[in-house]
Amino acid sequence: MKILKFGGKSLANGKGLNQALDIIQKKVKQNENIKIVVSARGNTTTDLEEILHIAKSKKDFRYAFETFKQYQLEPFYSAEFEKNFKDLFELFKGVSFLGDYSEKIKDEILAHGELFSAKTLTKLLAKEGINASFVDSRQLIVTDDNFGSANTLEELSRERVVHYFKDKPTDEVQVITGFIASNQEGCTTTLGKNGSNYTASLLANYLGAEEFQNYTHVDGIFTANPQLVSDAKKIEGLTFTEANELANFGASILHSKTIVPLIEKQIPLRILNTFNESNRGTYISSDCNKKGIKSINVIDDVSLVNFEGRGLLGKVGVDARIFKALSNENISVSIISQGSSERGIGFIVKSEQALKAKQALEKEFEIDIQNKDVNSIEVKREVTIISTSGQDLKGFHKAFNVISKNGIKPLLINNTLTGNNICLVVERKDLKKTVNLIHQQVFGVSKKINIAIFGKGLVGGTLIDQILESSENILERRNVELNLFAVGGSSKVLLDKDGISHNWKESIEKKGIENYSVQDVIQFAKEHHLENLIAVDNTASEIFVENYIQLVENGFDLVSSNKVGNTISYDFYTELRQKLKEFNKQYLYETNVGAGLPLIDTIKLLHHSGEDIVRIRGVFSGSLSYLFNKFSSEDKPFSEVLQEAIDKGFTEPDPREDLCGNDVARKLLILARELDLNNEISDVEIQNLIPEKLREITPEAFLENLDQMNAEYQDLKESQKENHVLRYTGDLYGDLSTSKEARLQVKLVSAPSNSPLGSLKGSDSIFEIYTKSYGKNPLVI
Repeated sequence: MKILKFGGKSLANGKGLNQALDIIQKKVKQNENIKIVVSARGNTTTDLEEILHIAKSKKDFRYAFETFKQYQLEPFYSAEFEKNFKDLFELFKGVSFLGDYSEKIKDEILAHGELFSAKTLTKLLAKEGINASFVDSRQLIVTDDNFGSANTLEELSRERVVHYFKDKPTDEVQVITGFIASNQEGCTTTLGKNGSNYTASLLANYLGAEEFQNYTHVDGIFTANPQLVSDAKKIEGLTFTEANELANFGASILHSKTIVPLIEKQIPLRILNTFNESNRGTYISSDCNKKGIKSINVIDDVSLVNFEGRGLLGKVGVDARIFKALSNENISVSIISQGSSERGIGFIVKSEQALKAKQALEKEFEIDIQNKDVNSIEVKREVTIISTSGQDLKGFHKAFNVISKNGIKPLLINNTLTGNNICLVVERKDLKKTVNLIHQQVFGVSKKINIAIFGKGLVGGTLIDQILESSENILERRNVELNLFAVGGSSKVLLDKDGISHNWKESIEKKGIENYSVQDVIQFAKEHHLENLIAVDNTASEIFVENYIQLVENGFDLVSSNKVGNTISYDFYTELRQKLKEFNKQYLYETNVGAGLPLIDTIKLLHHSGEDIVRIRGVFSGSLSYLFNKFSSEDKPFSEVLQEAIDKGFTEPDPREDLCGNDVARKLLILARELDLNNEISDVEIQNLIPEKLREITPEAFLENLDQMNAEYQDLKESQKENHVLRYTGDLYGDLSTSKEARLQVKLVSAPSNSPLGSLKGSDSIFEIYTKSYGKNPLVI
């Protein structure tokens, strides 16, 4: 014999009720011996509570009642329902007259949801030719007088159930009301949260069922709530112990009351989806071989009560007073965290009891508050509990580090004695992001990186295309999902939480938001709970750099090809570093100086390991490297070689931006600051390669007069020593161990053709790093 339980959504008018009827009919045709336990249909319980609230407020509840009645009668009309509706209406009238109700009256009213549900299903099955009978569980389950959440009297209930079903024919389908019971005087009681599941579990125990099948609107138990975590996975099997832990730590489908009767008789439980018959659901038994299952659950409708009493430090019995005061008000505490440096304790209670808890403590510690020994009793309501089951604290550190790096600060954290359940209390606004981050770490699913790119020109556009083209390969090789959620140009930004596609250029023109600010992108990331944020600056804008600190403060790591952030005032440079440290963020800019060469990381490694760097010299500009390599090795006028460099795209459209030396100067300054030197851009001595008479004219005029540079550079080329070549270099040197500033020079030099500088080819860059330890033998990159 099997117990089948159908939840409210599985019995809702329309598809739900039709699916449930179909499942039952198939089992009857297969000659299965089944008994059905039902919840109230659809939103019936919520509707009854709403009508109760209206009646209590002495407002006209008749329209709401009629709407409720129509819903109940839609699948099937029976004259016998009229008496139930009449009784229910009289109860609401009484509540309206008094303007109040007791828990006893509320139980009597809510019971009608299950009564209508069971009677309707019985009538519909009979209509289909199935031998079905209605069973009122108030005749079977006996409880105490704790209305609203009654406790079962086990032996008496067992005796009644066994006696009632002893002579029932196996081919008769009994449709039994869940959730409701009665006390020994026959007054209606209810079994509290998950009451219908508990009814089914008790019947399975008392009748020795071979299996309990719980039909719901989901495919089973998941590693996390799929509404919060899109890549949550269904758990195929659980042991009773694991299921009980999940129930105790917030799994919405399970309740510990449901599990206990099944454990006693070792009766398997299967969670099934009414709307997906092909799905096998989650199977819970004593010998499930799927060990070490982990799950993340959320417990909502809770509040944090924080008690601080610095003046009570060292005094005995304070904790006892706190919990006695709460106990006297029947307030249950779920999570506790206590500080040792001062008398502080935080604990979690149901939100509906938070104010009562605060008032109870204020009353208990009234004198201590007057004496200022207790300085604070506060309630924080917008919180939620995230619990992980099957995950020990030792293995949880990675997840904790990730949520910390994403700017989420747990208000409380604790774990069970066995260490297999960890609970975090976080602000509700951080719920979705936190759950996703923990899920990524605990279950090893792909880590999602959410990227916003600012600047969509040659560099930015190329990067966007590279990310889109390589994302699948990176996901396969590194288990990292790159999600490009924002592309911003000078006037428009394209936003898509699910990722921007290959046709981003057309999309930004059609769908781009005009006159946007960086704050719009930050707000979009917050609204969609995006984690692991990176902002990429591919502009050359000094104005955009002003957004860096705001981005860091709002959870973004930074990546930049823009040199401005490292070369404007030293005050900004140091403030940005302080913010990066404060918010545990990174700022990566390797391409600022060495293009594709690992220069900055190498310098950091040497400097931070205590190596004294005394000089850095090299060819910093690929554009100027090409220009002078070509000019030195070929018998061509300078203007002709420069035009070739322009035509091949090695220079900026106005090549004076390269020839003036400012770009090399910025790169040199960046290296100085990596060595903790205090130089400013004004300290750099720059040899400008543009003749003075060509500096102020228009770009068009400059390009028409390139030949005016030929004589000067031909003289420089011919006046060199034999086997020497021209190179435009940056040079950083000085007594760097004692001084906080270096000598910085950007200049054209003549170097032996067989030296590292002289042997450069094409548009290559080169860097020589001299250290005190290695003397005249530089590290060459």
